[in-house]
Amino acid sequence: MGSDEKRRAIMLNPEDRWIWDFWHAHDGDLHHLFYLQAPKSLGDPELRHRNATVGHATSSDLSNWTEHGTILTPGGAGTIDATATWTGSVVRDHNGLWRMFYTGSTFLSADNNSNIEAIASAVSVDLYEWTKDTTFGLHADPTWYETLGSSDWPEEAWRDPWVYQDSDGLWHMLITARANAGELMDRGVVGHATSPDLGIWTVQPPITKPGAGLAQLEVLQTVTIDGDEFIVFSTQVSTLTQQRQDIGEETGTWIAPARNDICLEEAVNLTGPSLYSGRVIVHDGKPVLLAFRAENSNGDFLGGITDPLEITLLNHKPALLTAEARS
Repeated sequence: MGSDEKRRAIMLNPEDRWIWDFWHAHDGDLHHLFYLQAPKSLGDPELRHRNATVGHATSSDLSNWTEHGTILTPGGAGTIDATATWTGSVVRDHNGLWRMFYTGSTFLSADNNSNIEAIASAVSVDLYEWTKDTTFGLHADPTWYETLGSSDWPEEAWRDPWVYQDSDGLWHMLITARANAGELMDRGVVGHATSPDLGIWTVQPPITKPGAGLAQLEVLQTVTIDGDEFIVFSTQVSTLTQQRQDIGEETGTWIAPARNDICLEEAVNLTGPSLYSGRVIVHDGKPVLLAFRAENSNGDFLGGITDPLEITLLNHKPALLTAEARS
């Protein structure tokens, strides 16, 4: 268990820290949540990104949480996660070992936002104590993907890995990435890598094409709701093309059909700008959405993870059953 004192909370929103992106594992009767956190003593919430560590909490109902402290911190100069540890996902291998794939971020300077992102890994036998696999690193392949310096984009986008296994036993990783060609604000794609064993990964071409009106698709997740397949992602209004902004599209957690191909032209915004980085989790046999509180009516960053919001399908399109997400 982490060295920090355990804390209990209703809605995960500690007074001393900002909490934002998160990912989930279910083991027995417990939901495990792993999340990005940074101290509010920084003053400016924008500084949280380069000061992020990974925290851990558990719950039996997705509302009442017990925190277990910090499980991952940056590795320091020369490591894959030199500056910050960012968003990931957790899966269990055939030997019962838990594997976390997360984003390692290296900022090149203290006075600008240029950074290189890569996929890092850690392992655990119990979801509480984690050991980094320092031999592992997965990087953007310039054959298909934009890398730092190849355009005016300020980062090498290669983050938020979502890992799942298909029916044939092949492991897939979906990654927030950008294509190496196209209009600067229209290069957002779903990056892709595959592995037979979770150890050796091969970067593949993106599974979506640039030109969808998105500079990036963050915090990806594949989900099945009432037998229909979808992909969940988040995007900010500042990373939408002007064409999308002109028709009123906005920040939020989005969901798109993914029956055979991902249909980004059919994506709908589930939450609006008040909630971000949503994840669909099954609890008591029902799909629910958790997300972090992005901003208040004044545009100030809030942080903290919501209680579950129930999701249903209306004419095969996902919708929240509560108005809380837009309040």
